[in-house]
Amino acid sequence: MFILKKEGEAVSSVTIKRWLLKPFVFFSIIFVLKSLLAWGVIFEDMQFWKSVLTEIPFVWALFFLIERFASKRKLGYYMTVNLLVTAIFFAAIMYFKYYGVIVTYHAAEQVNQVTAVRNSVFSLMDPYYLLIFTDIIVLGFYFFINKNGRNYKKDKINRHNGRMLHVVLFAVSLGLCLFNILPNKASMNEIKKAQEMGILNYEAYTIFAQDKPELVNASEITQDAINQLKGIDPSAASPYAGAAKGKNLIIIQLESFQTFLMGLKVDGQEITPNLNRLMEDSLYFNNFYQMVGQGNTSDAEFVVNSSFYIPPQGAATMSYVDKEVPSLPRLLQASGYQTATFHTNDVEFWNRGELYSSLGWEHYYDHKFFGDEDTFFFGASDEMLYSKTAEKLKEMTDGGQPFYAQVISMSAHHPFTIPEEKYKMKLPERYEGTFVGDYIRSQNYADYAFGQFVDELKADGIWDNSLIMVYGDHMGLPIYSLDHDDKELMKEIYGYDYAYANMLNIPLLVHGKGLAPQTLEQVGGEVDIMPTAASLLGVSMDNNIHFGQDLLSQSYNLLPQRYYLPTGSFIASSGLLIPGNSFEDNTQYPLASGGHTPAGTEDEYTRALRLRQLSDSYVTQLPDKETAEE
Repeated sequence: MFILKKEGEAVSSVTIKRWLLKPFVFFSIIFVLKSLLAWGVIFEDMQFWKSVLTEIPFVWALFFLIERFASKRKLGYYMTVNLLVTAIFFAAIMYFKYYGVIVTYHAAEQVNQVTAVRNSVFSLMDPYYLLIFTDIIVLGFYFFINKNGRNYKKDKINRHNGRMLHVVLFAVSLGLCLFNILPNKASMNEIKKAQEMGILNYEAYTIFAQDKPELVNASEITQDAINQLKGIDPSAASPYAGAAKGKNLIIIQLESFQTFLMGLKVDGQEITPNLNRLMEDSLYFNNFYQMVGQGNTSDAEFVVNSSFYIPPQGAATMSYVDKEVPSLPRLLQASGYQTATFHTNDVEFWNRGELYSSLGWEHYYDHKFFGDEDTFFFGASDEMLYSKTAEKLKEMTDGGQPFYAQVISMSAHHPFTIPEEKYKMKLPERYEGTFVGDYIRSQNYADYAFGQFVDELKADGIWDNSLIMVYGDHMGLPIYSLDHDDKELMKEIYGYDYAYANMLNIPLLVHGKGLAPQTLEQVGGEVDIMPTAASLLGVSMDNNIHFGQDLLSQSYNLLPQRYYLPTGSFIASSGLLIPGNSFEDNTQYPLASGGHTPAGTEDEYTRALRLRQLSDSYVTQLPDKETAEE
């Protein structure tokens, strides 16, 4: 391809420059650099040659199509491809920093919801990520503003002579893409799959792959089959069954609240004094874990109130809201309870209006109820949430029936930059200006507001007549969102490196008269809240298919994980297991509370996959809401 001068002379610098400025060569070099940037952010073991050999064939296939068919505006087509592929890389980077997974076209279904939290997403952006757009800005200026750029000569390649060559090279590039894709289709780990295929190939694969799970006939999905897969001991009984019979149920979901905050002191300052006092007077589960997906908070609401797992793709509020879902609100209404849920954001955020209809809530209270007084992030402050909720609960109490109320806090929402007037503590200097520091300060405020709620419920005589369950909805500090300083602060807090089990670990506190305060280390997840609450209230779940278990009657648990961990991951009494391309190359972590070296088994892995399949199949085959109402 190089044009040489007479023998012994150096290659002409003019010729080299002209060759490098050919669109095909120039943009190929650009995409090598962009793929390296994306891989460096997303993959821990970034390999130079692997990134080149997986990403470049994809863009070459597009480039050869341009060379074959474009006779005019060829440079414009190259720029268009450059912009689109750059956008994919940038989306992959930012989505990974927020969710820890590789973005796919399925995320487009929730694009309105994701843009609603854009401040959270872009707070995670390091300035160097924007380097990926450098060439677009420079070339845009040069070709569309600069006079010399507008007069840029077209490449004078004889298209007729190169036509067959371009077809052959396109076929070769496409073959290389398939060579990267096909051997890795069976990989269970989506991140490893994207790394083996290449990000661009993986995105194309997810569009064309058949991703509809095989459904199990509903008649085969029985509670006995589920219990056997979960390893439930049918003869075990809770010592507290019916202990809260006839009492109100108040479930409080704390935004982004992780277990390490419980009892935490920073330079002698107690971060959550009100929750700490509740912990000392409650059943406290310190090995409790999130089970949410892309819907985050709304997914937690779904899992807690249905005891089903989240859907294979997207949020429960998008995938399951056309169904009449067996739920905790419906179960308790059948026992004479009033039901209401409280959330300060607009009910249409994450399609909650449809979710609440599917779950059978009698009433919901959202932005219209809480108003615009004292607002930040997405709605009224936690102080306003708890104050107005307490008033409404007093009204419900006066009605003479017990009630079930779920209260969703939100002030400690990512990116945790609460207004200064809400500061209730002074951070040590080393925490100021850090992600971890902002998180701790916002959770300190959330605890302050929670303490006011407790005081109001006690003053109204509701507290002592209620079963109280408090849990965190999901992680607040993803490992992949932390920079070096944040990781060092987390190591200071934990005494060891912050790991996946710590990240997914959320607390569960259960308070009520007659429940002896203690710390319980058995494994639990959000899917277990409904059966545990039903047992304490003395309400039978015999006619409700559920995938959780009464945490007070079982010592073993198996929790299939989804979305934030690769397919096939699970948490069990044996620890946290994350498969690689298959079970054999798995990685295991101890439980958040520590303990023995984990030893998750292939049997647990197989059972976890089957449990997810049964849950997906059961919910998918439930009657549609319209059909159920006719």
